[in-house]
Amino acid sequence: MDRDLTPDTAALFRFPPVAAPAAFPDSDARAMALLSRARLGERLRRPRPGAAALEALLLARGAITLTELASAREARRASDASIGEILLARGAISDIDLISALAECHGYGLSDLANRPPDPTLGRYLPAATALALEVVPTERIGNILVLATCRPDRAEAIRAALPSGMRMILTLSPRAQITMAQIALYGETLARLAEGQAPLNDSCRGWRPRVAVRSLVLSALSLAALAIFLPVAAIGLVFGLSLLIFGGNMALKATAFASALRRDRQKDAGEDQRPTPTLLRPPMVTLIAPLYQERDIAATLVKRLGELDYPPERLDVLLAVEADDATTRAALAATHLPPWIRVITVPDGQPRTKPRALNFALNFARGDIIGIYDAEDRPDPDQITRITERFANRPPEVACLQGRLDYYNARHNVLSRLFAIEYANWFRVLLPGVQRLGLVVPLGGTTLFLRHKVLVEVGGWDAHNVTEDAELGLRLARRGYRTEIIDTTTFEEANAAVLPWIRQRARWQKGYLMTWAMAMRAPRALWRDLGPVRFAALQVQMLFAVAGFLVAPLLWSLMVKPFGVAHPLDALVGPMGYGIMATAFVGSIVLSVALSIHATRAAHLRHLRPWIMLSELYFLLATISAARAAAEMLMRPFWWAKTTHGGFGGVASDPAADAAVRPEPSAPLP
Repeated sequence: MDRDLTPDTAALFRFPPVAAPAAFPDSDARAMALLSRARLGERLRRPRPGAAALEALLLARGAITLTELASAREARRASDASIGEILLARGAISDIDLISALAECHGYGLSDLANRPPDPTLGRYLPAATALALEVVPTERIGNILVLATCRPDRAEAIRAALPSGMRMILTLSPRAQITMAQIALYGETLARLAEGQAPLNDSCRGWRPRVAVRSLVLSALSLAALAIFLPVAAIGLVFGLSLLIFGGNMALKATAFASALRRDRQKDAGEDQRPTPTLLRPPMVTLIAPLYQERDIAATLVKRLGELDYPPERLDVLLAVEADDATTRAALAATHLPPWIRVITVPDGQPRTKPRALNFALNFARGDIIGIYDAEDRPDPDQITRITERFANRPPEVACLQGRLDYYNARHNVLSRLFAIEYANWFRVLLPGVQRLGLVVPLGGTTLFLRHKVLVEVGGWDAHNVTEDAELGLRLARRGYRTEIIDTTTFEEANAAVLPWIRQRARWQKGYLMTWAMAMRAPRALWRDLGPVRFAALQVQMLFAVAGFLVAPLLWSLMVKPFGVAHPLDALVGPMGYGIMATAFVGSIVLSVALSIHATRAAHLRHLRPWIMLSELYFLLATISAARAAAEMLMRPFWWAKTTHGGFGGVASDPAADAAVRPEPSAPLP
């Protein structure tokens, strides 16, 4: 919108006054000319804006002390951050202190974007990608002059070069949080639509057609019914044969991964896999994204726990992604003091309402070279970010992702939380490391997940329509030739300790696995070509058999009647020797699971779980219920996200004794 320069607007861009020569009155035309020349000379003689000028100004204003300045200078030796950013991140100055000092150093005005949002028609003069990269936003247009606000005056020339030909600019300064807020107001709707379809169509679940799946299932059921009518023995053999194949595939993968993990642990114990990792001289910028939704109590706790990370705060960029209509979380955050390295990213309304959509939107505002994902209830190890950055620095570029371990700080809450903790120990301490060593696809977890920013953008971010976006991303990375490694660092989170919430959460995970497999198998030849025969075959077990095993479990449970001499439909095909082989396999599977659980809980803070291991087989009865629900949701509500409620089972309380009880053994040296 074109408009005249108002007195209020003009005041923003007034240069500091320069005294007029006393020999000439203001009314004298010659004096006015000399005055203009004096002002120009003063501007030309002004020292080039830089760290020294900013330091001197902050000291002169009394905003910082010499001790704080010395500490910031020391930190700058090991950082690419500016003195101003270091002082701000460490709480020595406020964002207003910094911006006003920068404005005086550079001769710019100030903009209060909180009370003066940008003109919504100005987005056409500066593309969203450019504005986000340069941390600038257009706020007004006055004829052929574009007024812009930025928190980075050092990028003035790049901003000027990005403007349309013939367009002049007036640059003002605002705090970074206000720049982000204004960018969302100006570009948010466009970015939100892009976030919904960011993943490549060939990989995305947005191509899922439930009606096609229903027709296929009905056709299969009719075919099986016809076979049962005309060839009942063949139908029984087919159904039980597939069930035993699924059972055998799951058992084989578990045993192979367990054996691989045991070899890894022996090498670590012997010191064969331990190499010293040099400390980084210049820690990279790390962006941590935490999607929050309906978090009344957990938001302040999360901010506190992130503040305990032992990493230079000037190299941290934390984004809290909050849905636009989530008044609960917004109110909780408004009542919480946020350090300057934490920004709230308001995600505009849209569909599907999923975590990956919020992640895609927040990714636009990420400043880090490494992107990390946390959940609302997470409590990471204090040295976690340091270990992540050091591992990335010492790994080749094809290692695009690092997955940390997950553990539960409320494992003692009840029986269900104990069994859930045993399962997590199996998965993150044994099976995933074993899968990685075997060179198979690593299905990622939804938190304590760290990726190279460039690679994440290259592969298309997250699939907004996949309710298990982490596992799908792990597959997509593998198909593009990238590798994921498991790192020995732990994040504690809150276990679902009630049956119905557990079933809802597990059904969402299982639905995502089935959806990921179904989308990948639309083009099996391409999947075979990308993964190779071994990983292709293993993926069938990892994605399909992992869920199908729970669906066919009741058929295999029916064989428990045989020891009591009760007839079984399989008697027509299997004799006593066959039943003996199956019984041996079933017992062997239980022994394998127990041995795996005992090994997974060998850490001191997990050994209290061992007496509960034998209940794990009963625990997985719930997974059969959730698998049936997952299959039904694929057909009726494929993109519905079952929200996990946090804070109800010990996620908010901070009991020092409880915290000490779940602290793991010291992190092992980085392999």
